[in-house]
Amino acid sequence: MAHSHYQAEWFSTWFDSPYYHRLYRDRDQNEAQHFLDNLLLRLHPKPHERLLDLACGKGRHAVYLNQRGYDVTGIDLSPESIAQARQAENERLRFYVHDMREPLPHGPFDFVLNLFTSFGYFDEEAENVVALRHAADALRPGGKLVIDFMNTERTIRELVSHEEKLVDGTRFLLSRHLDRDFIVKDIRFRDDQGREQYFQERVRALSRERFEEYFYLAGLRLAEVLGDYDLRPYDAASSARMIFILKK
Repeated sequence: MAHSHYQAEWFSTWFDSPYYHRLYRDRDQNEAQHFLDNLLLRLHPKPHERLLDLACGKGRHAVYLNQRGYDVTGIDLSPESIAQARQAENERLRFYVHDMREPLPHGPFDFVLNLFTSFGYFDEEAENVVALRHAADALRPGGKLVIDFMNTERTIRELVSHEEKLVDGTRFLLSRHLDRDFIVKDIRFRDDQGREQYFQERVRALSRERFEEYFYLAGLRLAEVLGDYDLRPYDAASSARMIFILKK
């Protein structure tokens, strides 16, 4: 479980908020499944192999991978998300509340997946390397780790500073800026009781080079870098994503 000094971090409250799920409700499940189908084709896990969904949220990707026939474990920092995910548990699908900065007790795994920019939240840069080292430790020798991150270069170049979104009667005002090494998104809205609410998301603006440093420090070998959910090769200027396939 998380140490007490982690408690004040933005992601431990915002990800548990019903408004987080409202704002991102339209995140496309079809796109996610298309990506997962492509990953399964690329990695072709064998039926007995075990998959870990690292930072699984409410578990819908883990559930899909399990429906495709795999043994899947999902971990996430958010107790509320895990409580929801657990409704789908079966003998080949299980969920745990866990902070990726702590050793992973449920391995070993053949594949560890960290999808949809679920990395780089931590204030201390060293914590990113610690998290990767724990992921590596949870892998079987020869196992693979997949990290799907935004293409930071393009994201910064195209940063939309102000945006409004109306979802289910809630008007979200979003503003984005760079703060030192972080891409920051400020989220303001009135809740259903009419109270002003404010949250902030902070994701470290990690370059490919910085990631490669982390991988080296964590003892992981970079096999390939892909640029989108069709798994085309990564191009710094144009790719939507930066998807790393790593080997232990």
